[in-house]
Amino acid sequence: MKILALDTASGLCSAALLIDGELALREFPTGREHAQRILPMVQSLLAEAGLALSAIDAIAFGRGPGSFTGLRIAASVTQGLAFGADLPVLPVSDLRALAQQALALASVEQPASRVLACMDARMQEVYWALFEAPQDGLIGEVIEQVSSPELLIQSAQGLAGDAGHWVGAGKGLEAYADRLAVLGLQSARLQPLAEPHAREIAWLGAAAYTAGQALPPEAAIPVYLRDQVAHPPRP
Repeated sequence: MKILALDTASGLCSAALLIDGELALREFPTGREHAQRILPMVQSLLAEAGLALSAIDAIAFGRGPGSFTGLRIAASVTQGLAFGADLPVLPVSDLRALAQQALALASVEQPASRVLACMDARMQEVYWALFEAPQDGLIGEVIEQVSSPELLIQSAQGLAGDAGHWVGAGKGLEAYADRLAVLGLQSARLQPLAEPHAREIAWLGAAAYTAGQALPPEAAIPVYLRDQVAHPPRP
């Protein structure tokens, strides 16, 4: 199986090529250069593997939530590549990819039973989802939300008494650290600088491809969660 993956949902621009279980990566921290960086990364990965784009089975991409501009770049690049090479696409949640990353980094001595993925949505809101850590190691789908940090606290208040069994990841935890401290997460279980990465997009995309969930190129569309770029913060 050959899966090309890319992600531009955050300040980290990344691409990955998964070939029969072997992963090659490219990444670059950037705030504004995703459009200039992502295609050269893809071309570099394919050249290193000695493959034409048409030899790939599918293209996985971070479909959101995240930066509106970044999500549009990922979707449009994926769509263009997929149409040009007649390939299917695999939309992957960036919150799910972030949770997968956090689960992989959790201590072996203190494995996580749950993962809170929390990205900064700006305007005093966060994108977040609470995932159960499965036995097979692959994070499943859950309901994703955009809300104020206070609403997240209300929804996840039961975690405060179980701080040794869950991990949190994402820059939303850094941006609203003072408010979210009531959840009781130990610093050793916190990954506040983590951002979605094409590495996890590739693995989750591969699982979706095996499950027969590949979609036509026109299905490469962003998922914003927030309907508008600017509206009043939710209570």
